[in-house]
Amino acid sequence: MELAECPVKTTVDIMDGKWKPLILYWLAEGPQRSGDLRRRIPRATQKMLTQQLRELERDGIVRRQVFAEVPPKVEYSFTPHGRTLRPLLKMMCAWGNRHRRRQRN
Repeated sequence: MELAECPVKTTVDIMDGKWKPLILYWLAEGPQRSGDLRRRIPRATQKMLTQQLRELERDGIVRRQVFAEVPPKVEYSFTPHGRTLRPLLKMMCAWGNRHRRRQRN
């Protein structure tokens, strides 16, 4: 199998980015405003957060909705295709919890 055909590589390419997994984790909870994501991921700069959200939007994972309000309100949510990542994110959470417990023992 060629590397470009590897399904794991395809998945990693979508989630590749320092903050993308955390962005996806919080979006699995429901729609988020960019300020909410900044508070939940405080070490991510606004520039990096915006860049990674744009990449997820470009890949069809995230939807950006702008509300005609003053000041403008922007909300991010999963697209229907992005919602298919929820089981993977749940498995990652479960594995992470098991790993932390293992490390404590």
